[in-house]
Amino acid sequence: MRVTLAHPGELGHNELSRWRALQEADAAFDNPFLSPEFTITVGELRDFVRVAVIHDGPEIVGFFPFERHPMGIGKPVAAGLTDAQGLVLAKGLDIDPTRLLKECGLAVYEFDHLVSGQPLLSGRHERHPSPIIDLRDGYQRYTETLRLHSGKTYKTTLAKSRKLQREAGELRHDYATTDLAPLRTLLGWKTDQYRRTGRTDRFAHQWIVELVERLLATQSESFAGVLDMVYVDGRPMAGHFGLRTRTTLAGWFPAYDTQFAKYSPGLIHHLAMAERAAESGVEVIDMGRGQKEYKDKLKTGELEVAEGRVARSSPAAGVHWVMRVPVRKTRATVMANPILLKTADKALKTYGRLRTVLQG
Repeated sequence: MRVTLAHPGELGHNELSRWRALQEADAAFDNPFLSPEFTITVGELRDFVRVAVIHDGPEIVGFFPFERHPMGIGKPVAAGLTDAQGLVLAKGLDIDPTRLLKECGLAVYEFDHLVSGQPLLSGRHERHPSPIIDLRDGYQRYTETLRLHSGKTYKTTLAKSRKLQREAGELRHDYATTDLAPLRTLLGWKTDQYRRTGRTDRFAHQWIVELVERLLATQSESFAGVLDMVYVDGRPMAGHFGLRTRTTLAGWFPAYDTQFAKYSPGLIHHLAMAERAAESGVEVIDMGRGQKEYKDKLKTGELEVAEGRVARSSPAAGVHWVMRVPVRKTRATVMANPILLKTADKALKTYGRLRTVLQG
């Protein structure tokens, strides 16, 4: 194995074509967060993004996109934002993780959404479900599955949609628009949601706003930003911005106008999005890791992602362990206990309400 390092913008046509070919050859890598376009776009905004190009003789057999932080701390590209992480590599390739880290100049690589089939995986890493909507047999088959397993949710959502139209006006759905105006509306809703629930506002960071805008402008057959918005009587009600490959749409930023909350606008939107996505050739909507009620109601299956770290013996890796691992384990304990999770969520929402009041 031979490894060369490059900034994403330095990769040539042949390397990018090989990356796409390896990605499309294995369903485990069929996620837009693992696409070269995503890494390239993040690399335009973040100087510490690198790609390890893995060679076996004259042949390129893998790509490892990562961020290299001080002290040799490695993280996924756009860490904290992505729902799929890891290498894109040839099937059956055997890689020594510690040697890979050494070749990349890393003491440790930390991840929280590592996809399956990775040489970085070990038995000590925590596994988590990532809910999906399976559209491989079409939208009608999906709704039949919903009726069978989530019949009350499906019927109630349709009833609320009819009630909404009686009381507020006709629904219209714009799918895969590239207009910036609805994107900014969506991001405004998302910021309000973060503040309301006591979470950190990701869009307070200008580079993330610019990243989303650049991804929306990226449109090709194998990768694109996908923005859709549901309107009621011409007024934006609910929307979503995500990314797609040819066949997978990755859920990313869903949000809605809280004035329509009683109608379950998020569920109305997700059903509309699933229908249009299926029509456009999407076979799977990956809603991403995380315990959310709407995901449980809409999912028809699950993928698996892993959380943990790979490290070499070094002082930097030891410092990283002290700073990060106990915190991660505490968080995992809370997330796995419904009572603790409910208490933590309530505390965050209370904090969010107080913060909103204090900020005027």
